[in-house]
Amino acid sequence: MRIAYFDCFSGISGDMAIAAFLDAGLKMSVLSRELKKLNIDGYVLKKSNVRRGQIVGTKFDCIATKNYAGHRSLKSIITLINKSSLDARVKTIAKSIFSVIGSAEAKIHGFKKGEAVWLHELGGIDSIVDIVGLAIAINSLEIDEVYASAINMGRTFVKTAHGNLPIPGPAALELLKGVPVEILNINAELVTPTGAGFLRALAKDFGRMPSMKITGIGYGAGSKDIKEIPNMVRVIIGESASSFKGDRVLVVEANIDDMNPQYFEYVFERLFSAGALDVYSTAVQMKKTRPAFKLTAICNTKDLEAISSVFFKETTTIGLRFYEAGRFTLARKMVKARTKYGEVGVKISNGPDGIRTITPEHDDCVRIARSKKIPLRVVSNMAREASS
Repeated sequence: MRIAYFDCFSGISGDMAIAAFLDAGLKMSVLSRELKKLNIDGYVLKKSNVRRGQIVGTKFDCIATKNYAGHRSLKSIITLINKSSLDARVKTIAKSIFSVIGSAEAKIHGFKKGEAVWLHELGGIDSIVDIVGLAIAINSLEIDEVYASAINMGRTFVKTAHGNLPIPGPAALELLKGVPVEILNINAELVTPTGAGFLRALAKDFGRMPSMKITGIGYGAGSKDIKEIPNMVRVIIGESASSFKGDRVLVVEANIDDMNPQYFEYVFERLFSAGALDVYSTAVQMKKTRPAFKLTAICNTKDLEAISSVFFKETTTIGLRFYEAGRFTLARKMVKARTKYGEVGVKISNGPDGIRTITPEHDDCVRIARSKKIPLRVVSNMAREASS
C-alpha cells in the first residue's frame, strides 16, 4: 500500500501540496498533459526551485493569461469535471474535494438548502487547476491513502470577494473541525480553503506518521518567505512497512449505569453513522457495586467531536474519556460473491503468512436466508465458496 503523509508544520495550500508532489517525483509534463483534459485555457504552469529559510524546495504557480472572473457555481465546476476526459479516479477525487469545500462555503455564507452554491476565489482558474492537479498527482503517483500531521495556522486578515476576513479563514476552520490544529503567532495565512479541503476530503487521519518504508520526500513552497519558519509543506511518500498496516486511533469511552439498555442499539447506530470504526459495550461494576456498562467507540482523530456529541446527546453520561491507541490492520477488499440465491458482499483479507480470511456480510446473508427460507449457515458457506 502506497501512502502520502503531509507534514503541515507551516500549514498547507493547494499550490504548496502540488509543489510538494512535484518535488517528490511527479513529472511536470504529466501534470500539464492531464490538466489539458479539462478543456479550459487561459493559464500557464510554472515550476521553480526556491529557498524558504534553510530548506530548498519546489514552487508551483498557475498564472492566468487573460482576464477571468473567478465566480463559478459548484454545479458548473462538477459538470466541467464530468465532461472532461480525465481518468475516472481523478474525477472522483477532484469532485470529492470540491464537494467538501462547497459544503463549508454554503454553511459559512448562509446558502439555503437547494440554493446554488457559488465559489468566488475558489472558482478561479488557479483553484480549479490546483484541486484537479492534486487529484492527478494522487492518481499518477498511485497513492492509496493520505494522512496528515496536526496543522499549524497563522493569524492575520485578508481581502476577499466577501470583504476583509480574519485568518484563520472561516472556510478553512470549518473544513478542519475535529482536526488537531494550532494557531501560531505568525502574521500570515498558512492554511487556505483549498489546502484544508484537500485534507478534509482525502486524509484518513491526522497525527503521527504511519509506519512505512520511505521512498520519496518533497517540499512545496508557499508564496511568502516567512522569517519565523520555513514556509513549506512536506510530503513523505512510502510503502507500508509490513503486510499489515499500523496506524493510530482514538478510544472513546464512558461508564453508564442509569440508562435503559434498550437504547444501546440506537446509540450504536448513531455512533457508526458519526464515523466510529467499532463500537462495543462491556459489563462493569461501578461504585457501590452498581452494575453498569462501559460504552466504547473507536474512531479516527477527525471524528472525535462527532463521536463525543453522540455520547452526550444519546446517552445519560455526563463525562467521557478518550486516549490514543496504536493498532494493526490487515489489508482487505470487498467483493461481490454470486451464489444461486443472489449476491453477497464478502470481505477478504490476507495475513502475513498468506492466510486468507473470507467473511461474508452478515446482513446480506440474513436477507437471503429469510427470503429463501434456508439456513443462514448455508448462505454463508456458499458465499465463502463463491469468493475463494
